[in-house]
Amino acid sequence: MKSVFEGQVYVIKDNIDTDQIIPAQYLNLVPTIPEEYDQLGGHALCGLPQSQHPMRFVESGKTKTNYPIIVAGKNFGCGSSREHAPIALGSAGSKVVLAESFARIFFRNCVATGELYPCEISDRLCEELKTGDFISVDLDNNLISVKDSNRTFNFKSLGEVRPVVDAGGLFNYARQTGMIS
Repeated sequence: MKSVFEGQVYVIKDNIDTDQIIPAQYLNLVPTIPEEYDQLGGHALCGLPQSQHPMRFVESGKTKTNYPIIVAGKNFGCGSSREHAPIALGSAGSKVVLAESFARIFFRNCVATGELYPCEISDRLCEELKTGDFISVDLDNNLISVKDSNRTFNFKSLGEVRPVVDAGGLFNYARQTGMIS
């Protein structure tokens, strides 16, 4: 599996809830239907207030983002337990969320769906970085490298959940390890 992700970051702050990640009006989209999975990506993070986030995560009329890495503050993914939230971000093309803390259910949904690597950081990167900065996230070494400044930051190891995300989610992991056929 891939262990290093590089690209531009999309920076948001604290208490980003699942309704901001994927508003309720899009929950009728069924992720197992390929066209609807793609549509979910086009709506990812569209619930953020435009006054605070004039640069949209996914450009209007598109289904993919230019930001494979999201940098957030505390309590990312709070609110309801909708699995559509990590699925929408993954569908849009994001692979990693770096946050100071995650809502427990959002973290579990990232792992269960295999859509995103939820990496917990101790530094307040949402104050250090800005949208568009280019970084590298090395999952093997728990290291974030900021390309333009040569700064580095560490994050908490994903431990036993990483192989589940690597496998593409809980059911794929169970199949691969012989837990289910």
